[in-house]
Amino acid sequence: MSKKLILLLLASATLGLASCSPFQVKSDYAATANFNLYKTYKLRIDDLKLNDIDKDRVLNEVSKQLQTKGLSVSETPDLIVNVKANHKKIQDIQSSSPYGIYGWGGPFGWGMGMNRTWTQNYTQGALIVDLIDARTQKLVWQGIGSGISVDSPKAKQKQIPEIVAEIMANYPPNRNK
Repeated sequence: MSKKLILLLLASATLGLASCSPFQVKSDYAATANFNLYKTYKLRIDDLKLNDIDKDRVLNEVSKQLQTKGLSVSETPDLIVNVKANHKKIQDIQSSSPYGIYGWGGPFGWGMGMNRTWTQNYTQGALIVDLIDARTQKLVWQGIGSGISVDSPKAKQKQIPEIVAEIMANYPPNRNK
């Protein structure tokens, strides 16, 4: 195989895997904001109602992501970063008909078949990252991500850095989209 074909296959596989995120992420921004002017930030955690372990995970990851984008912490910031979290109970109901509507033997068989229905209850969490212009006190960017498995400590440990990275991937906004 040629090198170009191998590179094309690798790029396709990477793109395919990257699009299989378990999270739903979206963002919005003020069209009038000049994101090139924002160089510093300060975390505000008034609305972050999480346990201390998850709070540290979220805040450390948000700071890490902002710093990789060239922003630094300051007591006199350009941006105030307000992080919020919430969760909701989900009931997932699934049903299957292993033998079809006609039962044993397909459409020419006998019986009505057997339906199976089962439910799964779990709690799904979401994070909201608000970036507020410190001078005007107006929201200039917001990222929202949901799909965190709140019921599993191991899952949260892995998912919090992943979802924060996906949320912050949309900052600064690409105005050419």
